[in-house]
Amino acid sequence: MPLRLKRIGPLFFARLLSLVMAGYGLAAGCLYAFGGLLHDLIVTRSLNAGTALAFLALAGMPALFAAAGFAAGCLGAPIYNGWARLRGGIMLDIDTE
Repeated sequence: MPLRLKRIGPLFFARLLSLVMAGYGLAAGCLYAFGGLLHDLIVTRSLNAGTALAFLALAGMPALFAAAGFAAGCLGAPIYNGWARLRGGIMLDIDTE
């Protein structure tokens, strides 16, 4: 039975996008931190303060990505809702069995 998605709640979409983006931020933070660790071990053969700061990216990048996702969700939901009002929304085919 096809359904039409006519409206998205802005706060719901902001929280959902925030959670998804925090996951991307965690992945990016891991790549940055461990990439910096490997670089320091291979190139300089020592660890320095920059390596320790790179591991702060494991906390900082998910927080920044989540904040950006929340802002994008707060702005994106009203834009979709206006578009859906003009065009009728997105057709979804949901199987209930």
